[in-house]
Amino acid sequence: MVSIARANLIYEWRRYLAAVLAITFAGLLVVVQLALLLGLFGTVSVIVDKSAAHLWIGFRNTESVDLGRPISPTSDAAAWTHPGVERIERYVSAYGDLRRADGVPVSVLINAIDAGDQALAFRQLLTRSERALLREPGAILVDGADVAKLGAEVGKAIEINGKRAYIAGVVEGLRAVGGVNILTSFATARSLAPETAEQVTFYLVRLRPGFDTEDVAQQLADPGPLPRYSVWPAHELSVRSQSYWLLESGSGIGSGFASLLALIVGIAITSQTLAGAVIASVKEFAALRALGVSQRSLRQVVIEQSLWVGAVGLAVTAVLTLAIAWVGEQFRIAMDFPWWMLATVACLMAGIAVLSGLLALRPLLNAEPASLLR
Repeated sequence: MVSIARANLIYEWRRYLAAVLAITFAGLLVVVQLALLLGLFGTVSVIVDKSAAHLWIGFRNTESVDLGRPISPTSDAAAWTHPGVERIERYVSAYGDLRRADGVPVSVLINAIDAGDQALAFRQLLTRSERALLREPGAILVDGADVAKLGAEVGKAIEINGKRAYIAGVVEGLRAVGGVNILTSFATARSLAPETAEQVTFYLVRLRPGFDTEDVAQQLADPGPLPRYSVWPAHELSVRSQSYWLLESGSGIGSGFASLLALIVGIAITSQTLAGAVIASVKEFAALRALGVSQRSLRQVVIEQSLWVGAVGLAVTAVLTLAIAWVGEQFRIAMDFPWWMLATVACLMAGIAVLSGLLALRPLLNAEPASLLR
């Protein structure tokens, strides 16, 4: 039966080519939509994901890290006395109005961080040389994709909130869902936004080895009846932020609906095309059945054919996905291709291929072979 399945695919390759292309482009459509969705909302939690803090202390019940509000200066008091805390660091965010050379205003989010070499904020993103740039007066760092949006160049002076600064360098992976993220030192932030730069938005906490983040987070929580602050493990705050933008914001719901629609369209195209290819081979299957081939064996033939069609289509999809990922990197498009997403899409498309083939085989199995051979 294995040889029959392969022989039929090779001999009738034109008949199954449409099914291969359907799986290829349906899988590609779903992968790209999900990659854009994950990449877009992954930018929301970039400050958390690219930092080395284990715990984050912020305003109580903050829904997303980019929506942080100023907290009490004493919110870190319990952390200073905990034996498991190794380092505590401030993080300050403030909104600014950048004026381009042509007068167009651009909203920016000022991220004021510790510029020291051992700092926790953005440790996985910034190099020592980039942190050294931040220590220069008036220096800011921006994402390379945002330089053109700001209408400025590296080394050129810009105006934020009526104060002068300059772009000292660019980093990759700093883009935001809305507006522009800029990195500054605390000193530069005080000159650009003096009214808010002294108000701490989050405290970043790093633990010593051997201490559990969940346990320490509970121990550092505000014990009062009306908590002034909340404590989150880093991964929890990251998921919380992305979930808020995905489920609560209009852009998240719209992007999620587009991804769901892409999935439905991909499944419909794949199932109909592969079913058509199997139905077109109904006389060949009828001849096998007339020769005494059992229904179970016919199902095995169809399952193997569907798996081969799916495997070839997904192989082409993988090549095209690599090409699209490369193009996205060149044009700095926020896209994320985690292995679990790729594996889920591959299993889904393979399952749809097998199910479509078996459903198309049902009329053959329920009919008399003689009637199908006429």
